[in-house]
Amino acid sequence: MSLPETILAPIARALEAKGYDALTPVQSAVIEDNAADRDLLVSAQTGSGKTVAFGMAIAPTILGEDDILPVAGAPLALVIAPTRELAMQVRRELDWLYAPLGAVTAAGVGGMDPRTERRALERGAHIVIGTPGRLRDHITRGSLDTSALRAVVLDEADEMLDLGFREDLEFILAAAPEDRRTLLFSATVPRPIAELAKTFQRDALRITATSSGEQHADIDYKLMVVPADERENAVINTLLWYESTNTIVFASTREAVKHLSARLSNRGFAVVTLSGELTQAERTNALQAMRDGRARICVATDVAARGIDLPNLDLVIHAELPMNAETLLHRSGRTGRAGRKGTCVVITPSHRKRVALSILRTAKIEAEQTAPPSAADIDARYREQVLTSALLSEPITEDEAESVSNLLAKHPPEALAAAYLRLQLAARPVPEDVSAAAPDEPREPRTRERFAGGSWFKVTLGRKQRAEPRWLLPMICKAGNVTKAAIGSIRIFDTETIFEVAADKVDSFVKAVEKNGTGERNVTIAAVDGPGERSDRPDRGPRKPKSFERSDRYDPMAAPQERPRKKRYGSSEMTAGDFAPPQDAPAETRPPKPKKAYKPVDKDKGKPKWAKPEDASAAPKKPKAKDHKKRRAED
Repeated sequence: MSLPETILAPIARALEAKGYDALTPVQSAVIEDNAADRDLLVSAQTGSGKTVAFGMAIAPTILGEDDILPVAGAPLALVIAPTRELAMQVRRELDWLYAPLGAVTAAGVGGMDPRTERRALERGAHIVIGTPGRLRDHITRGSLDTSALRAVVLDEADEMLDLGFREDLEFILAAAPEDRRTLLFSATVPRPIAELAKTFQRDALRITATSSGEQHADIDYKLMVVPADERENAVINTLLWYESTNTIVFASTREAVKHLSARLSNRGFAVVTLSGELTQAERTNALQAMRDGRARICVATDVAARGIDLPNLDLVIHAELPMNAETLLHRSGRTGRAGRKGTCVVITPSHRKRVALSILRTAKIEAEQTAPPSAADIDARYREQVLTSALLSEPITEDEAESVSNLLAKHPPEALAAAYLRLQLAARPVPEDVSAAAPDEPREPRTRERFAGGSWFKVTLGRKQRAEPRWLLPMICKAGNVTKAAIGSIRIFDTETIFEVAADKVDSFVKAVEKNGTGERNVTIAAVDGPGERSDRPDRGPRKPKSFERSDRYDPMAAPQERPRKKRYGSSEMTAGDFAPPQDAPAETRPPKPKKAYKPVDKDKGKPKWAKPEDASAAPKKPKAKDHKKRRAED
C-alpha cells in the first residue's frame, strides 16, 4: 500500500524511510482537501499517530509558497504539550519528519536550563516545542518572538486544561498573530475544550478519527481479581508470566511508586521510576534506560507517564485502579500504539471488583476476567523454556569439546542435566503465591437473618478521630478480606466503634486481621462480647436518652368525654412532669425578670440615659474634644 499523493514529497520520503506504508485514520483525515489551510479540532485516541498527523498538516502552512524552508529565524510554528516528556517526544518525532526540509527545532520546557533555551531561540528555529508555563515565560521576557507564527498546535489539550494551564494557553494564543492556523488535538472534547476552540479558532473543522466503540482495538485487556493483601504478588507474577521487553506499572501516588519499585528491585527486576518529584535529568535518564535496554520496567504515576512513547512497550499493568475511565484510557494508551499490539492488565482487590467493572464499562472496554498466574504455572513455563532453549541445539565448538568430554567422563548425563536445570531455574526470579478470588461470586443479600449468631468487634477509632462509616467500612473490609455484605451494624462512640460480622465470615475475618492488621498506625481491631452498653462518658456511666413524660397527655383525637380536663396553672393539680409555666402565669409563680441595665429612654435626646454612680462628684469628668485639640497643640 502506497502513501497518498496529497502528502508533500519531502514528508513522504521521511515517512517511507521510517517504514510507513499506510496512514492511520487521523493522519489521513488531516491531509484531506477540506482540511487544507483550516483550523482543526481533532479528537483521536491515544497512540493513533497524532504527532505525525499535525506534522503533516502544518507542513504546507510552514512552507507557504516556497519550496524549501527559509533560514531559521523567528519561529514559524509553535507546538504546546502538557508535560516535559511529551514535549521532548514530539520534538524527536518532528526532527525526523522534517529532516528532508532541513527544519531547525527548539524546545522550551520546564526543568531545563532557560539560558540554554534562550540562546537556541536567539540562533533561530523553524518550530518551537514546549510546555505552557515555560513558553509563556519566554514570551514575557522577549526571548520568544511570536510575530512570524503561521501555525499553533495544542497537543493533549484536555490534559493541559486539567492540569490548570488554561490561563497560560490563553496568554500564548493571544500573543500569536490573528491570521495563524490553530490546531487542537485532544483525546476527548469536553465543554472547556469546545469553549477554548470557539474563542481562539475560526471556522474550525471538527475531525473525529475513531468512534467510541473502537477504543484501543489493538490492546488486549485482562482483569485480575485478587485478595487485597496479594496485589503486589499478582504484579510480580504478571511480569514473570508475560516477560515483556518493556513494561509500565501504574500506581496512584508517589509513595506507592517508591514502595512498589523497591519491592520489584529487591526481587531482581531492572526498574526505573517516573513521578513528579524527580528532576528533569532524572526523568530523562530513566526513559533513556528503558530505551537502551538497561531497564525493562517503569513504575510511574499518571501525570508523569502522560504521552511517553517507549519502543517495544507491549505490557501495561494497573497495580492500582485509575480514578476514572479517561485515566484508564490514557494509561493503557502507552501500548498498542501505531498499529502495534499490546496487553493491558487491570489488577483489582476483590472488594473493589465492582468499581473496576464500572470503570471498564464506562470506557466501553470488554476485559477478559482471568486468574493471576500462579507459582505452579510460572514454574511449568520456566521448565518448558529450559527444554526448548536454543542453547541445546547449538553445535559444540572446538574450544568446548575437551571440557564436554571431561564432564561426560566424570559425571553421568543425568547429573549434568540436573545441574543445568538447577542453574537455569536459579537464574530466574522466584514467583509468588497468589490465590485468585471467585470469578463470579453471587452477592449475598444483606438481611438481619445473615447476622444471627454473628460476632461483634471493635476498632479503636471514634468520634474524636472523626470516624465515619464511609471510610471505616472500606478499612474494615480490607483488613478482614471481606465484602460489605459481611458487615452488619456499625455503632460509633467517642473513642471506639463496634461492628457486627456475619457468622459464616467470622473465622476468616479473624485470621485476616491477625495476618494483615488494619493497615493504619495505632489502630487495632479486637473482638468484644457484644454491643453492650458503650458509654460516651466513661466517668459518669452510659448516656441515657432524653425523654419528657407527663401524665394525662392531651390527645386531640380522643372523644370529648375521654379528654382530660385542662389543668389551671398554679393549682395543686400541676405535677413535676408538666411543662414550664407560660408567660401569662400569675406573677407570684413566674421567675423574677432580670434588672434593666439602663433607665428608660431620655425623650429629649432619644438615647439611653445611663445610670449615674451614687457618688457623682467622684466620677472623673470626661474631657471634651476641644480640650484634646488644645493639649495636642501645646505638645
